[in-house]
Amino acid sequence: MIAVRRAGVADAAAVLDCLHEAFEPYRSQYTPGAFDDTTLNDATIGSRITDLVVFVAVDEGGAIVGTIGWLRIDADEAHVRGMAVRPAAQGTGVALQLLEALEADVRAAGCSRMCLDTTLPLVRATRFYLRHGFVATGRVSDFFGMPMHEYLKPLSSRVRGRGAGMLDPRAARP
Repeated sequence: MIAVRRAGVADAAAVLDCLHEAFEPYRSQYTPGAFDDTTLNDATIGSRITDLVVFVAVDEGGAIVGTIGWLRIDADEAHVRGMAVRPAAQGTGVALQLLEALEADVRAAGCSRMCLDTTLPLVRATRFYLRHGFVATGRVSDFFGMPMHEYLKPLSSRVRGRGAGMLDPRAARP
């Protein structure tokens, strides 16, 4: 049984360990800067826990097996960051439980859409996001020398602002 709860400062070391374990298989496909920014370190994990709303998935023994966070970037949009599930817990529904908890929190905060960025090596994660309502925007930015692809998910039928036309099937296409 997995429980999802909000992370606290006392969870920082376990969240850091979870991020490192989840992303270690991709280290060779990341630039050093991108890997460090994704997996954090002792100096940056504290600000992740205090500056973002971070959730953790905890197993029956109390071990953190997954994490995800979000940050409001404007009145309508939340940015999802730091989704990680330990390899032993992948494929067990932990990622979906984390995403659902985050989405409920984002909705309760009044946001009408969520965005996230991901890299090409994370094929499985990208497929997961697409299956759960995220749509590629076509926006690609530089992430420490790697292409970073943006995805958006509407949380209501009235999505306003950036990406709204692309996500609303009733909108005219250019």
